[in-house]
Amino acid sequence: MAAGISSLTGAAASSGKTSTSASGDASTLASNFTQFLTLLTTQLKNQNPLDPMDTNQFTQQLVQFAQVEQQLKGNDRLDSILASSKAASAASATSYIGKTVTTDGTTADLKDGSATWNLTPARAAAKAVVTISDAKGNVVGTQTTSLAAGSQTFAWNGKNASGLAAAEGTYSIKVSATDATGTSVAVATATSGAVDEVDLSGTSPVLIIGTARVPLSSVTSIGLSTTSG
Repeated sequence: MAAGISSLTGAAASSGKTSTSASGDASTLASNFTQFLTLLTTQLKNQNPLDPMDTNQFTQQLVQFAQVEQQLKGNDRLDSILASSKAASAASATSYIGKTVTTDGTTADLKDGSATWNLTPARAAAKAVVTISDAKGNVVGTQTTSLAAGSQTFAWNGKNASGLAAAEGTYSIKVSATDATGTSVAVATATSGAVDEVDLSGTSPVLIIGTARVPLSSVTSIGLSTTSG
């Protein structure tokens, strides 16, 4: 009988770890606990009065059931907290629709013959070589300019190295800058655009800006709505 009780407790603990349904875990635990009590009652009824069973084992079994039950309840509370947090995050993300946001990153959409990036050098750069690549990583153009200290806009007119208009789509830039002494200067890149929609299918919201997908965590600033009343 004792072995039967141990196997029931083991099944209950295992179900708490492997089942994907909290309600299913609770149901299994309740069923196993009922069987445990039935076995316990039967053993107590049939024990030898002159040689009673050691109650320590029963106490341990009860403690194990209680621990599994507490774990299941804790999991239910965590699931509830996560659901509430996701709902709040989704509600916050949808408020971005129609607004212009600035995000960390190197990619921007070429649309109507223009693509822009925000560049912020660590200090003034006498020479900055900006390399523009398409979505496949092919270099379509290179421009050399100078950068003042502080944030500034770099605009590309969509013309490739041959002077022809590049196709609309997503492009990325890489900036290699040096100061007047030839020392390398780090340049932070960011892009701006109006949020068209929000993808809530994943674990965290993703903003859709043109064809670009931007994690909500990458947003560094928010502007006014692009629509007017």
